[in-house]
Amino acid sequence: MKPAPFEYVAPRSLDEALDALSHADEGTKVLAGGQSLIPLLNMRLASPKRLVDLGRVKQLTYIAERDGGYTIGAMTRQSALERDDRVSRDVPLLAEAIRWVGHPQIRNRGTIGGSIAHGDPAAELPAVAVCLDARLTIKGPRGTRTLPARDLYLGYLATTLAPDEILTDVWFPKATPGTGYAWLEFARRHGDYAIAGVGVAITLDADSRASTARDPGRIAEARIVVTGVDGVPVRASAAESLLAGAPVTDRHQVQPAALSASVDALRSAIDPATDVQATAEYRRHLAGVLLERALPVACQRAHLTPSPSGRGLG
Repeated sequence: MKPAPFEYVAPRSLDEALDALSHADEGTKVLAGGQSLIPLLNMRLASPKRLVDLGRVKQLTYIAERDGGYTIGAMTRQSALERDDRVSRDVPLLAEAIRWVGHPQIRNRGTIGGSIAHGDPAAELPAVAVCLDARLTIKGPRGTRTLPARDLYLGYLATTLAPDEILTDVWFPKATPGTGYAWLEFARRHGDYAIAGVGVAITLDADSRASTARDPGRIAEARIVVTGVDGVPVRASAAESLLAGAPVTDRHQVQPAALSASVDALRSAIDPATDVQATAEYRRHLAGVLLERALPVACQRAHLTPSPSGRGLG
């Protein structure tokens, strides 16, 4: 199929783009990498009257170290993040999750801002942004505003972005010493949207990072986000609470009782839908399995993460 007719605008600067959107309504769409919007246009699931293409706005393509983290321009290609050694070292959950995004051809065109602003609840990047408390910069005719990623999403493909606003950059914090990360998801075919996915960050307390066989320590903080089980990325706060303060084993794994309790809490907290891909019960079970597998990986990595002094752990 072919898209319905629309007006096409290709600004060359952010100011030109904002001017093009100055009188935008729901009939105007912003085009970033196009890996989500173009298929919707071709299938006529979306029929905007006007398309504002940010592909020529080069000032939105960058990765900059700033404020204890990295500010990433919204038009930065996902493949650029995948290849960046700084991102792999300092934002490991983002680096790990981005390899699950579609195929290399998708990541070569897809942008970080486009994925986060599109807000597909099965996508990886919105979930990572929510898990890490990423900070979003949004510009429009009323000025610039900043908000945490968790406040962007309202429901399925619905966000707090106004039609005349542009997500210009995303800030991710650097990994905390003593924190381990893991991303796992399951799809029917490689490259498909996941039926469910889980991102985990486990921070061990200072005693755990200098642990002994007799006293292996405890979990200081846990962060868990789930995809594919609701209209937005879901922070599993009940499961996180059960893990905070939980002991780890002498093998630097989550204590079995705490692991089991957190998995049960996750399954109880989510209310996934049934669709052609999976039943609600299957998604609920799968989310628990993924969490059960991701937590030990994150905990082990937390133990191996260098301490603030630069010495290895373990």
